[in-house]
Amino acid sequence: MGKKRIIKISKDELLKETEQREAAQRKAVSRQTKIKKKVEKGKAYIRSTYNNTVITLTDLNGNVLAWATAGHLGFKGPKKATPYAASRVAAAVVEKVKKVGLKEVEVFVKGIGGGRESAIRALAANGLEISFIKDITPIPHNGCRPPKPRRV
Repeated sequence: MGKKRIIKISKDELLKETEQREAAQRKAVSRQTKIKKKVEKGKAYIRSTYNNTVITLTDLNGNVLAWATAGHLGFKGPKKATPYAASRVAAAVVEKVKKVGLKEVEVFVKGIGGGRESAIRALAANGLEISFIKDITPIPHNGCRPPKPRRV
């Protein structure tokens, strides 16, 4: 194992080490208390499918502030697509974004799931003011190519 050495440190060196450690701690604390920019207006994207509901809140430039899904909150299977799950998702995402100061949102709804309307209602009920609602569900212009006729 070898010989053990005992290192004796003078008081000056000890003071320098403690000052360096304290400076590093102050620097780490100042990084943690960094104030994020306040956002008052934003956009809410609601994607409601037959299987899940996803709500994303962004600022006006499209930078994501918070998001949540029904599966993320612990709903499993067919319960993820229910209106109740969608309202819980909206409550969770509004709770996440309270720190930023978001007050007014423009809502964009995509999909045909059961949680469309209840998610919008829950956003309004949890303290967000809705300026307008737009449906951005993709609609096919001519649809898929039909199958060939059956030969019997």
